[in-house]
Amino acid sequence: MTGRSEPPDGPPENSAGGEDEYRSLVFDESFVQAARMQEFSAQERMGEHARAVRALPEPPAALRSGGGSRTAIALIVLIALAFALAVYIGFRSPYPQPPTRRAEPLRTTVVPLAPPGAVPGGSPERLYASEPVAGLRTGAEGINFPAVRRTRNFSDSQITAALATVKDYLVESSLNPDVLTGDVRRPVEHLLDPDQRAQFEQSLSTPADDGRHAATGWLVRFDPAHVELADPHVRVQGTLRYEEEGAGALGVVSDHTFTYAVRPADGPHGEDGASLFTVRRELHFRFDREDLRLHRLELRTAYVQAGPHSCSADAAGTLRPLLAGERADDRGPAATDPYATGRPTAALCGTLAAVSSPTASAAATTTPTDSAAGRSSPSSPSQ
Repeated sequence: MTGRSEPPDGPPENSAGGEDEYRSLVFDESFVQAARMQEFSAQERMGEHARAVRALPEPPAALRSGGGSRTAIALIVLIALAFALAVYIGFRSPYPQPPTRRAEPLRTTVVPLAPPGAVPGGSPERLYASEPVAGLRTGAEGINFPAVRRTRNFSDSQITAALATVKDYLVESSLNPDVLTGDVRRPVEHLLDPDQRAQFEQSLSTPADDGRHAATGWLVRFDPAHVELADPHVRVQGTLRYEEEGAGALGVVSDHTFTYAVRPADGPHGEDGASLFTVRRELHFRFDREDLRLHRLELRTAYVQAGPHSCSADAAGTLRPLLAGERADDRGPAATDPYATGRPTAALCGTLAAVSSPTASAAATTTPTDSAAGRSSPSSPSQ
């Protein structure tokens, strides 16, 4: 089509010959029909740089019919259920868990020990230098761990953690000066199992000699209006032992004697105005795995001997030591009527055995002996 040519069927009938100047631009019907027409595709027109375009699929019939929202909700619910199941399986322990056990109430026995004569006095240094107190360790240094060996269900580290918690409890409840004077109670309370804290609070707010609510069963507490510490360095000796009490329980028993130098709270503070007061605490603790993890304990039983103390004085709320030169009154333990109704009271009292001191003639010391309860404390408990 670059030059002039005749149509395939010959020149048109109405052609005017070479004289028609527009002859090259006029095409009859036969020429048009005989022409080859080829239209390039869009991709061919765009060349090599054409980008593929994917046609969108038609929406499902459910969506076109208005049920898309229900299908989407069902899909979301299925995904949520699958996720929840995966989380449950992931956090579920493969080991069987022991049943939840609540801590039992504390059972307490507090036994006052009455001296046979006048309480000897002296300076704290002279009193602590006499037998059998001489040579005892001071404060927390007197609370030592036994050799630790794993048991069937508890490792060495778990047993050590239990012993450390018991030591913290003994330090806070027997050696903390603020606890001894009744100013604070929180250092002791936060170490207890939460199930026992209500009993602990009731024992300190309304103490009673009923075997359950003696404040002096939980801790050592002096009457601040009557006595104060003459020396903050308390002498301590005793033992700790442990044993497994079941697959999920570890028991620890502490047996310690605490010797305090005390003097009158409102009297003259002379060199010879102090005296010794001895408290022996035999405590039975119990731990489960949750207690070990949270550094807390369950105090199951407390057997306490304290003297020199009058038998007639109430030792359930606070301890009222007999001071230097004082004697116990002639009255014995509080009378108990077995025919009376209501909660029974434990009326126990013992005699404090006197031990002469070769190093200080005026500073005879004593060791606790409980004749009423059938227990006795040796002069020098094994360490």
